[in-house]
Amino acid sequence: MTAAVLLDNVYKFYNKVPVVNDLSFAIAPGEIFALLGPNGAGKSTTIRMLTTLTKPSQGNIQVAGYDVVKQPIQAKKSIGVVLQQISVDGDLSVWESMELHGRLHHIANPQRQRLINQWLEYVELADRRDDIVKTLSGGMKRRLQIARALLHRPQILFLDEPTVGLDPQTRRRLWEIIRDLNKQGMTMLLTTHYMDEVEYLCGAFESAQPGRIGIMDGGKLISLGTLQQLRSTHGEGLVMKQVGVTDANNDSARRWEYLFFPSLEAANTYLNQQPDKTGMMVRPSNLEDIFVELTGRQLD
Repeated sequence: MTAAVLLDNVYKFYNKVPVVNDLSFAIAPGEIFALLGPNGAGKSTTIRMLTTLTKPSQGNIQVAGYDVVKQPIQAKKSIGVVLQQISVDGDLSVWESMELHGRLHHIANPQRQRLINQWLEYVELADRRDDIVKTLSGGMKRRLQIARALLHRPQILFLDEPTVGLDPQTRRRLWEIIRDLNKQGMTMLLTTHYMDEVEYLCGAFESAQPGRIGIMDGGKLISLGTLQQLRSTHGEGLVMKQVGVTDANNDSARRWEYLFFPSLEAANTYLNQQPDKTGMMVRPSNLEDIFVELTGRQLD
């Protein structure tokens, strides 16, 4: 089976410094894949290369079977992109924004009108079709970006921090849309700084396979797998120990030491063996714990 997305020994240099360093991974058709990393890890540069905005310095990148350097036009036709920044013209109406995008992709009528209606209905903006974009809420603008990215029926959807700055209710609604698109067979690559977002979107649900998570740091892929695979590799049980506390009322003096164990049972056994359990607790590990353990710092 041909990979939907393939990176093979990819490098990107800026001033002879490797921002992306020997990156290799593949995404299967219909898979949802989350690419995580601290700021400066190289994930934004990776997305720019995958979407033909930046050429790799070395290595091979294929999207939907097309080489992004040798066949950029075919690659572009196969992808939809939802950027973190609002990228819809605020002075156009919702309908005009979709109409412009459809014309740029040379979608002929009456198919263009049918697809515009279909996707505006899907993202629940059909009743706002005549509204000027700048009057929409942040969540509505993001849903319009998704509808626009889907208009030309791409095989692969790239989502760059799609819910940043949105309220919890709007985030959840976008999660449902993203999950439903993946359930329909859409291949997706997602970047985000929200660990709960990754756990929700890449978790096992209904009959779908769980998505995979790639963690980058220093331009390299340092871990790859499903959430369960990452937890099995790094430890499913966690003992948290409060250390460095001299003043119980000084929160800034408090920090936690994390000890990973293969299972929650093993973590409990360790805790029970400690003569002094003050400031210690046991809980299951989560994605954020693993991320911090691997990168040594929180996401900015």
